[in-house]
Amino acid sequence: MPGSMAISHTDALVMLSHTDAERMVTLLRELSGLLEQPGGARLSDPQAEALGDAGRVGRDELAEWSRKLADYLKDHL
Repeated sequence: MPGSMAISHTDALVMLSHTDAERMVTLLRELSGLLEQPGGARLSDPQAEALGDAGRVGRDELAEWSRKLADYLKDHL
C-alpha cells in the first residue's frame, strides 16, 4: 500500500572498529568494577539504579552482565 510503513525488530549486524571495541571492553570492565567496589569508590545506588533500568536490574546482575559482555568482546577481537 503506498505510503505505508512497517516498523519491526531486526537482527542487523552492528560493527565497531577494533579500537572502539577495545575501548568498550575497558569501559565495561571498569563499570563492573565500580558496581562491585565497596565504599566510596563505587557508583552510588541512584547511579546504579539509573544504569540498571530504573532499578529493575540489580547492581550484582548489572556488574555480571558488563563483565560477561566485556569478556565476550575481548574474545572476539
